[in-house]
Amino acid sequence: MNLGDLGAEVIKVERPGAGDDTRAWGPPFAGTESVYFLSVNRNKKSIAINMKDSKGAKLIRELAAVSDVFVENYVPGKLAEIGLGYEDIQKIAPHIVYCSITGYGQTGPMVQRGGYDSIAAAVAGLMHITGHEDGEPVRAGVAMTDLATGLYTYGAIMAGLLQRYKTGKGLHIDCNLLSSQVACLTHVAANYLNCKIEGKRWGTAHGSIVPYQAFKTKDGYIVVGAGNDQQFVTVCKILNLPEVSKDSRYKTNTLRVENRKELIDILSTRFSEKATIEWLQLFEGSGVPYGPINNMQQVFSDPQACKKDGGCQAQRDHQEETDRSEIPESIWKCAAQWTCDENGSSNSWEDSCSRFPNVFWHWGFDSNIAKYTGGLLPGWYSLGYLMVALQPEP
Repeated sequence: MNLGDLGAEVIKVERPGAGDDTRAWGPPFAGTESVYFLSVNRNKKSIAINMKDSKGAKLIRELAAVSDVFVENYVPGKLAEIGLGYEDIQKIAPHIVYCSITGYGQTGPMVQRGGYDSIAAAVAGLMHITGHEDGEPVRAGVAMTDLATGLYTYGAIMAGLLQRYKTGKGLHIDCNLLSSQVACLTHVAANYLNCKIEGKRWGTAHGSIVPYQAFKTKDGYIVVGAGNDQQFVTVCKILNLPEVSKDSRYKTNTLRVENRKELIDILSTRFSEKATIEWLQLFEGSGVPYGPINNMQQVFSDPQACKKDGGCQAQRDHQEETDRSEIPESIWKCAAQWTCDENGSSNSWEDSCSRFPNVFWHWGFDSNIAKYTGGLLPGWYSLGYLMVALQPEP
């Protein structure tokens, strides 16, 4: 989706019939499509091809030959069996940036396992450190392992395109859920690797910074973080607790971490005395990072999240003209729009149709369509790099 935001024409290849599994991940639905599917397929055009058939595999090779990027998320070795592995594609498209996204990488004892976000988050330790301090392991509210892997992949593809621009040669990129999540363990991993300190769950709190957590107010919650000693003094001033900032047990962050329970009890008692809006007003302009815990309605009515110069949601057409959905906006804000490729030519959807006349392009997804035909979702952009993304069968 991010590559599409920057101007790539993204063609997603799905299996004939049901298509991507996430099309059925609902309710809720927008028309006949799951809202989940729409939320993770911004900018993409979809076709359905039976790659197990030699004619289908041939179509994929034809697409790859004129594409800049080839993304697949099959179990290692599966595409090579049908002539679509990296070595196969490299022969017909030596310029290709071929990216494999898997659960566990290309080598090792787990490579033949399929990968889902929650399982990778469990194996990589994220669930072990997520949840209430004395509670059960908890899955993050959104697929953070998937999202992190996608962002790592996006950066690797951009670097690959830069290398290709300089050398004229493509490359094979290997990204996987497990490695991405392990990399995202950051200081928790470093604590263990360097000091043999086992990771633990802290709820909304932080193992190395105090105070840095949510506090219950009269009517909700406020999150406050004091990242240095001066900010802590300011917090105490706002809470009208000057004696706490002078207490020798809380003079430095190290001491505050050591005396966490006593300090948090004092602060929690004071925060419970006022409503959230009152605390927000008192913290405004203090220089201390703070904020409420918002629900979705509050997020999408927040003037900062939905400011005039960008917005936080966008309406998207899909399938029939009467079907519309709203999804979060792209994070990219640019002074200019991409309007043509490096040769000054627009890569329109009609261009794609003319280049691949053997693929039947149509609006909507019809399970009765012949096996080489496809369902098209209109993309936001159809410009710049052409990218093929392959989605595996279950």
